[in-house]
Amino acid sequence: MPIYEYRCDSCGFQKEHLQKLSDAPLTACPSCGQESYAKLLSAAGFQLKGSGWYATDFKGGSAPKTPPPCQTGEGSCSSCVAS
Repeated sequence: MPIYEYRCDSCGFQKEHLQKLSDAPLTACPSCGQESYAKLLSAAGFQLKGSGWYATDFKGGSAPKTPPPCQTGEGSCSSCVAS
């Protein structure tokens, strides 16, 4: 269940509430009782860092793969033939 942040426009009371997606937004302030309790917009609580699946599989487009360099030195691989 997501956590939503609310703030009262009348008294300035602010609190986080754990609610289902299907729950109706809260309107009554628990502190002063006024009907000016509104949901705030906030940033996501996580960041994707490092070289996990999201960076390697879904980030950006697909880059063409280059063949490995020739290890034999005889010019038999595709990179030696092209040069």
